[in-house]
Amino acid sequence: MAYCWKTDLNPSESHEKQQKHQEFHSVNQPLFPSHTGLGFDHVVDDISNTIPFYQTEIEENTIFVPSAPHWDSKRHSLDEAHQISLNEFTSKSTELSCHQVNKTRVIGFRHSVLPNPQNIKKESFGGNPIGKYHGADDYGVNILPPSSTSVDEINSRSELDNYHIGFEHSIPPIYPSFSTDLMPKEENKSSRNMNIVEPSLMLFKGSFLPRTWESTLPKNKELTGCSIQLVEVPQGSNRSLASFCNKVKKIRETYHAADINSNSGKIWSTTTAFPYKFFSNTKVNINIFTEDSTQQLHFIPYANYLVKDLIAEILHFCTNDQLSPQNYLLSICGYEEFLQNDHYLGSHRIFQKNRSVIQLNLQKNREFPGKLSRKHEDDHSQFYLNQLLEVMPIWKVSRQCLSTVIKKYDSHLKYLLKTQQNLDNIIDDVKNICIVLGCVETKQITDAVNELNLILQRKAENFHQNSETSAKGLIERVTTELSTSVYHLIDIYCSSFYADFQPLNAPVHSVSCINLGLHSHLSFTVYAAHNIPETWVHRYKAFSFSCWLTYAGKKLCQVRNCRNIPVKKLFFFLVNWNETINFPLEIKSLPRESMLTIKLFGITCATNNADLLAWTCLPLFPKHKSILRSMLFSTTLQSEPPKELIAPGVWDISQPSPVTLQIDFPATEWEYMKLDSEENRSDLEEPPKECLKHIARLSQKQSPLLLSEEKRRYLWFYRLYCNNENCSLPLVLGSAPGWDETTVSEMHTILRRWKFSHPLEALGLLTSSFPDQEIRKVAVQQLDSLLNDELLEYLPQLVQAVKFEWNLESPLVQLLLHRSLQSIQIAHRLHWLLKDAQNEAYFKSWYQKLLAALQFCAGKALSDEFSKEQKLIKILGDIGEKVKSASDPQRQEVLKKELGRLEEFFQCTNTCHLPLNPALCIKGIDGDACSYFTSNALPLKITFINANPMGKNISVIFKAGDDLRQDMLVLQIIRVMDNIWLQEGLDMQMIIYRCLSTGKGQGLVQMVPDAITLAKIHRHSGLIGPLKENTIKKWFSQHNHLKVDYEKALRNFFYSCAGWCVVTFILGVCDRHNDNIMLTKSGHMFHIDFGKFLGHAQTFGGIKRDRAPFIFTSEMEYFITEGGKNPQHFQDFVELCCRAYNIVRRHSCLLLNLLEMMLHAGLPELSGIQDLKYVYSNLRPQDTDLEATSHFTKKIKESLECFPVKLNNLIHTLAQMTAINPAKSTSQTFSRESCTMSATQLIQRATILGFSKKTRHLYLIQVTHSNNETSLTEKSFDQFSKLHSQLQKQFASLALPEFPHWWHLPFTNSDHKRFRDLNHYMEQILNGSYEVANSDCVLSFFLSEPVEQTMEESSPVDLGEKFPDKKPKVQLVITYEDAKLTILVKHVKNIHLPDGSTPSAHVEFYLLPYPSAVRRRKTKSVPKCTDPTYNEIVVYDEVTELQGHVLMLIVKSKTTFVGAINIQLCSVPLKEEKWYPLGNSII
Repeated sequence: MAYCWKTDLNPSESHEKQQKHQEFHSVNQPLFPSHTGLGFDHVVDDISNTIPFYQTEIEENTIFVPSAPHWDSKRHSLDEAHQISLNEFTSKSTELSCHQVNKTRVIGFRHSVLPNPQNIKKESFGGNPIGKYHGADDYGVNILPPSSTSVDEINSRSELDNYHIGFEHSIPPIYPSFSTDLMPKEENKSSRNMNIVEPSLMLFKGSFLPRTWESTLPKNKELTGCSIQLVEVPQGSNRSLASFCNKVKKIRETYHAADINSNSGKIWSTTTAFPYKFFSNTKVNINIFTEDSTQQLHFIPYANYLVKDLIAEILHFCTNDQLSPQNYLLSICGYEEFLQNDHYLGSHRIFQKNRSVIQLNLQKNREFPGKLSRKHEDDHSQFYLNQLLEVMPIWKVSRQCLSTVIKKYDSHLKYLLKTQQNLDNIIDDVKNICIVLGCVETKQITDAVNELNLILQRKAENFHQNSETSAKGLIERVTTELSTSVYHLIDIYCSSFYADFQPLNAPVHSVSCINLGLHSHLSFTVYAAHNIPETWVHRYKAFSFSCWLTYAGKKLCQVRNCRNIPVKKLFFFLVNWNETINFPLEIKSLPRESMLTIKLFGITCATNNADLLAWTCLPLFPKHKSILRSMLFSTTLQSEPPKELIAPGVWDISQPSPVTLQIDFPATEWEYMKLDSEENRSDLEEPPKECLKHIARLSQKQSPLLLSEEKRRYLWFYRLYCNNENCSLPLVLGSAPGWDETTVSEMHTILRRWKFSHPLEALGLLTSSFPDQEIRKVAVQQLDSLLNDELLEYLPQLVQAVKFEWNLESPLVQLLLHRSLQSIQIAHRLHWLLKDAQNEAYFKSWYQKLLAALQFCAGKALSDEFSKEQKLIKILGDIGEKVKSASDPQRQEVLKKELGRLEEFFQCTNTCHLPLNPALCIKGIDGDACSYFTSNALPLKITFINANPMGKNISVIFKAGDDLRQDMLVLQIIRVMDNIWLQEGLDMQMIIYRCLSTGKGQGLVQMVPDAITLAKIHRHSGLIGPLKENTIKKWFSQHNHLKVDYEKALRNFFYSCAGWCVVTFILGVCDRHNDNIMLTKSGHMFHIDFGKFLGHAQTFGGIKRDRAPFIFTSEMEYFITEGGKNPQHFQDFVELCCRAYNIVRRHSCLLLNLLEMMLHAGLPELSGIQDLKYVYSNLRPQDTDLEATSHFTKKIKESLECFPVKLNNLIHTLAQMTAINPAKSTSQTFSRESCTMSATQLIQRATILGFSKKTRHLYLIQVTHSNNETSLTEKSFDQFSKLHSQLQKQFASLALPEFPHWWHLPFTNSDHKRFRDLNHYMEQILNGSYEVANSDCVLSFFLSEPVEQTMEESSPVDLGEKFPDKKPKVQLVITYEDAKLTILVKHVKNIHLPDGSTPSAHVEFYLLPYPSAVRRRKTKSVPKCTDPTYNEIVVYDEVTELQGHVLMLIVKSKTTFVGAINIQLCSVPLKEEKWYPLGNSII
């Protein structure tokens, strides 16, 4: 449970008045039940019971330690009201209630061994971070010197004993003072001496130069002529930034340019594990082109043939010499892509997805390494991140400006010391320095300026003439303090923010230091918000803030400031809170990955409402250690992110912003130390079987997000019995009750002993639910075992997982950079993913840095290629915008004119790789083939000229205005499913086109050649085309006139339709209409446009437009069953769908992990747990295969019977009737789709052989094709007449041959006369005008609906029996387990009623010898079908044994008997599909 705390820093203010302006009131107020406990309940409960008025006691036990003990004792600080004597503190310190234990084990954070705290100096920066500001004194108004306590008094009153009980303190030299209310209760009050270390003795110690630079300072110094010196730091002044740069450089250094294995510079064709089930004894067709021969070679090797063995065979065939295959490569014709010599042919995706003849080119490996390889110069380049980021010019200006104003300050300072005049110049110079440094004005700067101003206003005669009190001496002292304060501001600015400079040898102040105890609580001081915008000053009367502590997206604790502070005006507007925040959590108990979020609120003048103005968040323990000293943090004005996104990279706190927050942290460094837990499993007892079964059932939830709290507790209780056989590791670790040190230690124990079943199981450990660095490290170690091509498939998820890494040096980032150095494919895809991710609302800075690191690792050649691709996309975006902004009549001319920019681009760059596919290289555009589509977004169709002479032109769609990231995700998941099917030996003939988001609302889409929308097919079939049953079948018949082509198209449609039914059902793809479904002439069906998925259907009048589970209409069934001639094809289709569905279900964990990792990608349709639950409910991993088969069969029937789908298609077709042209060309408007066949399908002649045997009204016509193949068709005289009428309308300007109408016939021998006249007419048509002979009408007339030329046509879908018998049968699957008998009724075939008519059958079951009334079961009825499909499950419980039981099965049509069989259960094969014959009587 999380708790809400607040600090009351003004007890005099009434509680009722304060409640008007605050959001949070109650102390220890429990939050909603949805908040998950994180292991801190006992800590907060103990504190709340011991300290009922915690916030009041904090006020009474504060201590002030002056930052400069040697200052004038007459000066008074603005924080004087908060100072209390140390003896008062010691007298009251016993009232502090902190936990004290006799023995504490070493856990959580340990000390760093550093010098004794008594001999350490530290700085106090930014005011008094200890005392809390109660009074109304104006900051900077009281300019008198503060009173100081002597050093001896401090030493005598504040000395503490050190207790070494598991923690020691790491106290570096430069730290702020801190609140002593965090001290342990047991204190030794005896006085000791404290030694103050002189600043001169600490020249480099404690300066914030990175350690690697302390001994070798950069030579390039910018000397300003005064004591302030700047050093240029190319690596950046920020430690984390410099450390990241060094890590990236080391990674790149492990891959030398001379290493051919990792730096080939070539794009290798992607491979997978060899699909043995798919390529069992399979051969592939390959045509080989060689450089020495113009003739191509044809090889038919086995798929499990190594590429290098094929090369050796080719070389032997060509030259008969034993040349080394290693000197040759096989490239794919038309692509800059090479097969991998050490892999099987069938391992390459191109052989898995293309079963036709593959064209390969054999070439010598001359260019090695390739043109995209890293060069020797790249090995010696330096990685300066600030030179690669967009904000680099800002840094450069900042350094130059700072140097300039420091020089002016030095000049004016010398003049002031000489003449005691021109004070205004000094003040202006200091103000300018502050402006350059983010408009931050520290307390020391303000005090020094005010004191200097006061001194100069007094007259010199008021001072004594000795050197200590003279005006000159005081001015020198105050100006020294001013210079020191400026120096400290520069130092802290460079330590806090990214800059390419830092001060040299920053001085330090000496103050006392106090040792914190073991049970110290988290405390820090929120000092001020600098540079408040003037608009806020007028709109808000006061400002407040709140602090949140979160972990893994869950709130640990909250502290809300209860006092509102108005703005003060000094150099700039600022809000000076100086509030010490105390969290009721011990530092040692905090998780290492705890995040602190601070929100800035403004109290409106009119309504007193608190508006959220800005926020920032930061890790409490970056790099395993706590934050030290005063730090500046930038804030962002953008909307607050959800708690799940609170991670170190969500906002770059080290990048300067308009409003800067100053926080002072305690001067004690805590270092994380892993708790070594002892693993003891020897005394484990074997759990009961019911427990193991329950674990197995819980494991089906796949993701911890889908587990209820009760089920998580159960799983965690039995965690030691979980293993990779009955559960998944993310599920076990995600069930942990909290993240306290004991629980985390137990999680690490489980992590160490776990054996992963597959590396991809570790993907679930990289979600936002697991911020623990050890867990994420193990996950990356598992993923590191994947091959490059396997990892390539999951890059989108890994890029999203970077968000939840603790820093940019994490193992995951290192893995991505390592792999990008090994594979150009990975580097290219990672580049565009990172480029696109920069458009997200958060984490932009992290992605910018990672992209800069990638460009450095890639080398100059590949980085230049990235730049060319980005320039190409920029030009396409500009063209799209101009086409969209032009009026409709002018768009064609605008497009034609703007295409000239692309031509100029290719003239300058020669070639460019296509962002969609790096293996495609382009060198220009085909302007005549470029066009734009008339849809709302007006996407462009751009046709590029392939730079490979053996390749065809490449057409792509450029979309501007559509978010393609969701399409990318859906297509990726579908591609993963297809790979799963291929590994199981199932080719679903899926066409999965490429899609790439290249920026916010823009991207590229691959165009599939020869594809047409179903809507266009419907429009060509007339007004009611969507309602016709034979539309699809007729279209395929028109485009596949040969029997072999038609059968191939039917088979491709059969498989692809089944595949898309499964994937669109699982992913809940919506907005399905005939314009989003495409067909190719070869029979492939595929879906496009995935803007709606996961069941987020569009509604019209409150009614969902997508009413069916997926798109499978009666016209699709009509084509599959060939118009009802082969009804068993429908049964085969159902079997195929259910098989594919069950194969995918076995990988539910992978699919859910991929979706969960994208939850925070900002996709509109994937944003919460409910979306994961939707996919989970569709996958049904908890079901058996039989249950899933029955479920999916019901969905097929629902889709088939859903008439609103056809109605939706009809409405969409009518709406699109006015926009038949989908695109407009730059040269001419596209004509309607042409059905022109290729040259091999043109007609030579057509001859009437006689009348058809079926009826004398039809002529039997023999059609001879150009390749001399013949086909038969049947036409009536009326059809000839209609053909002539259509030709007259279409070719009104041409002279057509005269048609032999009926009045031309004689009274005798009319048949012979008609044969002769029609043959003559056909001869004139086919030998006349080329345009007429090859028109749609003529080709469709002669080539559609060919007559079967064989007596028995074999099924084009080879799934059923080749020669099926006609006997009635029923197919069952019978299982028996745990006294439960389960029967899956699959199909019945060849059934008829006694009169031969078609039955509407159902199946009844009786388990004998039980009474029929008790053991009767029945299925639903299938209307009017001789081959019905059921896939329904019948269950009998409490069947103790099968021996002696008989299953009586009866098929009925209503009450009419159709068939029956008695099955002896003791002799049937269990868990197997079997056909049982049906008898004609009941036994």
